[in-house]
Amino acid sequence: MADPTSSSSLVNNYSSSLGEITHAVLQLVHWKEPKKTAAAFSGSLLVLVSVATLSIISVVSYSLLTCLCVTITFRVYKSVIQAVQKSDEGHPFRSLLDRDISVSSEWIRSLAGQSLVHVNCFISQTRRLMLVEDLVDSMKVTAVMWVMTYVGAIFNGITLLIIADILCFTAPLIYQRKKTQIDQYIALIKSRVEETKYQLQDRLPGAVKKVKAE
Repeated sequence: MADPTSSSSLVNNYSSSLGEITHAVLQLVHWKEPKKTAAAFSGSLLVLVSVATLSIISVVSYSLLTCLCVTITFRVYKSVIQAVQKSDEGHPFRSLLDRDISVSSEWIRSLAGQSLVHVNCFISQTRRLMLVEDLVDSMKVTAVMWVMTYVGAIFNGITLLIIADILCFTAPLIYQRKKTQIDQYIALIKSRVEETKYQLQDRLPGAVKKVKAE
């Protein structure tokens, strides 16, 4: 039988790690550290554009080749400098080589447990929507999927990822500068959506509204 205290500790550690990752991502997309954000933005965009134009095998191969060229060149350069200066600084990447990067089994179990919760929730929601437990929610999903058929006809998956990457790094800046106007438009859209939803519910058959009310 699993120890409840141990399980709670694993969940807390996972939540803490997830919170730290979320905070780091928010710091990046809000340009709190411009140099790091610029590097992340340009790097992610370069990878996505490369995948769009080349095969994934080529992108991985060129990326690793570039990384190896840089590290080997730096390693040889430091070795030559140490030989000329007759210093004993050791391996230039020693601190990185000595760092423990192994993944613990406890963290994997915690991650698997949390992932299972999300997977079960996704399956449950999919069943609820596909079997029309709530007519309005199912119709919303139908409308979204209908729109997505047109989006899919215009863009492929990689193009959408490139657009999402650009929006992820530019939208927060635009929102910070135009916060008041954007909030007004969002509030207007929400009110229109709620109004349309209520009008749709009023037009539903009586039996459907009765089931929804229950």
